[in-house]
Amino acid sequence: MQTRAIVFEQPRQLSVRELTLAAPSASDVVVDIAWSSISAGTERLLWEGRMPMFPGLAYPLVPGYESVGTVMKVGDGVTQLAPGTSVFVPGANCYGPDVRGLFGGASRRVVVPASRVIAIDPSLKERATLLALAATALHALRGGSALPELVIGHGVFGRLTARLIQALGGSPTVWERNDARMGGATGYAVLDAANDPRKDYRCIFDASGDASLLDALVMRLAKGGEIVLAGFYSTPISFVFPPAFMKEARFRIAAEWSPADLADCVAMHRDGRLSLDGLITDISPAERAADAYRAAFDDPHCLKMVLDWSTLS
Repeated sequence: MQTRAIVFEQPRQLSVRELTLAAPSASDVVVDIAWSSISAGTERLLWEGRMPMFPGLAYPLVPGYESVGTVMKVGDGVTQLAPGTSVFVPGANCYGPDVRGLFGGASRRVVVPASRVIAIDPSLKERATLLALAATALHALRGGSALPELVIGHGVFGRLTARLIQALGGSPTVWERNDARMGGATGYAVLDAANDPRKDYRCIFDASGDASLLDALVMRLAKGGEIVLAGFYSTPISFVFPPAFMKEARFRIAAEWSPADLADCVAMHRDGRLSLDGLITDISPAERAADAYRAAFDDPHCLKMVLDWSTLS
């Protein structure tokens, strides 16, 4: 079985080429992908070759962990899914020994364990690609003792975080320094940090992934306050100790979402507490992936780029 997939051959070298898929096992499903979105965080690190080394990281690789498609075939041991089911796919590793699936979702077709995919409402269409980011934000919000009062960054991750804080009863302020991303708030304030005098935030949520901001954020904490490190940082994190000592600052790292987080985001969208509208700004045919990746990484007006795989056979 063949597929067409996006391959990072090396850092800053992309192709869309045919790959041979692994034969599905009894516990696998075959999914035809309709949309996959581009992560401007971790995928950018892979693209630029700045991803910190961890087991399994090597090129060439198929990126993508925010894909949506339809189950076309199920293994003999799969009972929870049927052909025709719309699913969210958080990645796949099905391309044989020469091309790694890291994270493997940017492909017209994937073979993936049935236990990894999650059934979704088909009416969500391309907006379902946002569920992984929403679930990551929800996972980070759940780990603390207080909801964040300040969110750093008004990209799509910061916006989803702000919406979830509102859904959970909070009232966030968001810092953004790029004029192109100041708009689009849904009932919360977006400020340049220079225009915000507060220095008593009990919880600050960093959605920027910029480790250089840490000292400035410590100065804005209330005593005993917490900074949630929810981005993925490619450089070592350090901070000046005396201000953090005086504030008795606490730092918390949030990792990736769990299936329960994603299921809860689906439920919150279904009952109207979480809107996924207005966040996808660009949709590109998958065969024009090179242009799409450049826009996703370099154009500040591009909040979220989605690849449309329906144009590929």
